[in-house]
Amino acid sequence: MRAHERITSAIRAAAAGGEPALVAYLTAGFPQRAEFARYLEAVAAASDVVEIGVPFTDPMADGVTIQRASLAALAQGVTLRWILAEVERLKGLRAPLLLMSYLNPLLAFGVGELADSAARAGVAGFIVPDLPLDESSELAAALDSRGIALVQMVTPVTEPKRLEALCARSQGFIYAVTMTGTTGRNVAVPDEVIAYLERVRAVSKLPVCAGFGIRSRAQVARLTGHVDGVVVGSALVEVLERGEDPGAWLRALRG
Repeated sequence: MRAHERITSAIRAAAAGGEPALVAYLTAGFPQRAEFARYLEAVAAASDVVEIGVPFTDPMADGVTIQRASLAALAQGVTLRWILAEVERLKGLRAPLLLMSYLNPLLAFGVGELADSAARAGVAGFIVPDLPLDESSELAAALDSRGIALVQMVTPVTEPKRLEALCARSQGFIYAVTMTGTTGRNVAVPDEVIAYLERVRAVSKLPVCAGFGIRSRAQVARLTGHVDGVVVGSALVEVLERGEDPGAWLRALRG
């Protein structure tokens, strides 16, 4: 099984149980760089897929929580190379791992070397919010040569033809942003969001995961039956920041 197929399989297997899969996000090296391995192991044990945030100085799609986490991690010397080395050391985690990174750190690393290093570390996919589909061919080809997914993101304002193109080119899953703007805000999941998610599912052959603003059991229950997975980010970062048990918090989302 290629790495990107592990992501798809994990989401589908979890969703088959009647609840959306949990895709859990944590910022690498936050709150404490020295505790990253412990945090990652705890999150991976309680979720179906893990999204590791690569700290960046200008995380334009992220709200204040992840911005704060990124700056704190950078201040502790967290780099993409360090993250890949830590993940490689922790091979054997149950949940497939993705890296969420803005484009600059990936280009600075080198696209070919990135694909090789990610494959050695067991990374199954990448999410790159500031990489337009029309400019993604070089990175997508390098990752695909190692079986690694480049996950595409869609939004409520994505045009139908663009939606089809993004769904056709994505691997692993489709990341359906639940709102325009940045992450972290609480979303009430109105009927129009449900209708949008159903439109995405009708087009996509891959699992569809909803993200941005998911932080409560009530939201997960509301989304059940309309998506294959939910992405929880800012709320989980806040759990880690408060020193609480991320596993217990994630398990409570499942009801």
